[in-house]
Amino acid sequence: MLSLLRSSVQGKVLATAYLSPEREFSVTELARLAGASLKATAQEVDRLVTAGLLADRRSGNQRLVRRPPASRIVTPLTDLMAATFGPLPVLTEELRGVPGVDQALIYGSWAARDAGEPGGPPDDVDVLVIGHPSLDRLDDVAERAAARLNRAVNIRHLTPDHWADPPAADTFVTAVKQRPLTVIPLTTDEDKP
Repeated sequence: MLSLLRSSVQGKVLATAYLSPEREFSVTELARLAGASLKATAQEVDRLVTAGLLADRRSGNQRLVRRPPASRIVTPLTDLMAATFGPLPVLTEELRGVPGVDQALIYGSWAARDAGEPGGPPDDVDVLVIGHPSLDRLDDVAERAAARLNRAVNIRHLTPDHWADPPAADTFVTAVKQRPLTVIPLTTDEDKP
């Protein structure tokens, strides 16, 4: 997708806004979710608002950004964002607030592409949840995320102790730790003091 977009920041900003059309995001929150500087994010937001691909409004000293109403461009762009940059914002939204989730990571082919490794588009998204959540709740998250992304979402769960100090025979944890990982941010600007 980067050959069609100016930058990965632009893709992450668009995916975040387009895949949560009912929400408004501050530019600060978009920067945190995109893993980018506030300046770079603000510049991309400016370009996208000017192009009509994002809508914005002021609330006090905050600039709030959202997806514009559905249109001939917005609807197909939403599908494209779901297929490319979508897993991170969708999983962030779905996992945020799930009791017992201490940490969440995307691993496998999607994380490898996100880290810049070449290859074809991933068919599924592999997620590792660390903590003590309800497994039924994780199944629900996987089902909702798969429906939103139109691809399989596989969630694997480990306890914090197992992740920190896996048994010697556990080749899964060793292999995952040696490959690219994408951290799923579980806190929002509102969660911070």
